[in-house]
Amino acid sequence: MPLSRRHFLSAAAAGAAAASLPLAAMAQSARPLTMQAAWINDAEFLGYFVALEEGFYQAQGLDLTYLPGGPDVIPEASLLSGRADVALATVETAIRAITAQGAPLVIIGAQYQKSPVGIVSLASNPIRTPADMIGKTIAVPPVNRLTIDAVLKLNGIERKQVRIVPYAYDPTPLLKGEIDGSLDFVTNVPFTIQSHGQEPVSFLLADHQLPLFNDVVVVTRETLQERRDDLVRFLRASRQGWDENFRDVDGWPPRFAQSWFKGTGRSIANEVYFNNAQKPLIAHEQGVFAMTDAAIAACVQALNAVGVAADASHFDTSLLAEV
Repeated sequence: MPLSRRHFLSAAAAGAAAASLPLAAMAQSARPLTMQAAWINDAEFLGYFVALEEGFYQAQGLDLTYLPGGPDVIPEASLLSGRADVALATVETAIRAITAQGAPLVIIGAQYQKSPVGIVSLASNPIRTPADMIGKTIAVPPVNRLTIDAVLKLNGIERKQVRIVPYAYDPTPLLKGEIDGSLDFVTNVPFTIQSHGQEPVSFLLADHQLPLFNDVVVVTRETLQERRDDLVRFLRASRQGWDENFRDVDGWPPRFAQSWFKGTGRSIANEVYFNNAQKPLIAHEQGVFAMTDAAIAACVQALNAVGVAADASHFDTSLLAEV
């Protein structure tokens, strides 16, 4: 049952005493909150792992359950089904769910100020700009077809000028020369290419007319109304986790080799590379998850240009002001 605002205010008087309690005792009274991640466990979610391991959520009175994502997981569906209270999603799919399907969702934060999604290619056959994709074969995950269509349209490239084929998050076809490029996180795939003795080339879609947030923090409007205080606490603890992670970008991934990263099939060296590459895309002078009016306006304009009817009402920045 969600904690009422009156109950919260009456409990606040005991805050100082609670602060001195052992974490185990705090956990017994912590309020449950479930988070749905957008992908399998990797460095993309390190801030949350750090916050969990360091007890930051417990210190905020939350008992967080973390659900990993994957190719078959739709974060918005986890929210609408009640499986999760908060989720990370792409801004495109979240707003399309709102506008096209009438989903009662709202975005309350943005992990990536600048989306890490881009085009990765080989230096032997480089694709450095959208114009370089003309006449090339680009592998694109089905979930990102809207994204590639957007960047082509915004850069004046006709869809028929680029051959799009399905992509299953495997750089092998690129390494074998079966495709010319792939749409993926530029924070990750270049490491794999380097590990195979090839030189990677990449560019961010965000640098070419598509200034979108990524891994936006999404909740239902009902959860926003009924559990606002818990959501503020979630954002506060998560920000603390990311700040702690970025104080030691090389040191945190190895600590989770036998826990969060176990069984993923990826090396810790890969996660260290990822963690370093993502830092400038996440960090913001106003704090992790910040969404300035200017950034929201740019994101909305880009989405509208490609037929996603976004507007500022799909974002709520008021919780960030309390973090």
